[in-house]
Amino acid sequence: MKKIINTQKAPAAIGPYSQGVVVQGLVYTSGQLPLNPETKVLETEIKTATKQSLENCKAILEEAGTSMEKVFKTTVFVKDLNDFAAVNEVYGTYFKENPPARSCVQIAKLPMDAVIEIEVIATME
Repeated sequence: MKKIINTQKAPAAIGPYSQGVVVQGLVYTSGQLPLNPETKVLETEIKTATKQSLENCKAILEEAGTSMEKVFKTTVFVKDLNDFAAVNEVYGTYFKENPPARSCVQIAKLPMDAVIEIEVIATME
């Protein structure tokens, strides 16, 4: 059985999907754009955008009852792979020890023409 996660501390879904889902002790977040849930402003500077996307993931995980420390897999979608070093600089502040497995890919276009989108998978244990 799955449990749907919804929090006002992360942006509302902009399509027919949930912010997060818990299944068999794992939390899967949907891809999080760098959209500030309070101001509705889409961050466009890559470091600020990376931080906002990760903060949105963090809010969903906390609503589910887990944390960033329990993340074991992330997927990062970037508009420009030349931003890889800048993304890593911010990303590394969230995963200082025992970082999760990760994929990072450049894609042609993201929703709302965002510069980054990040999704995570975490355990409830």
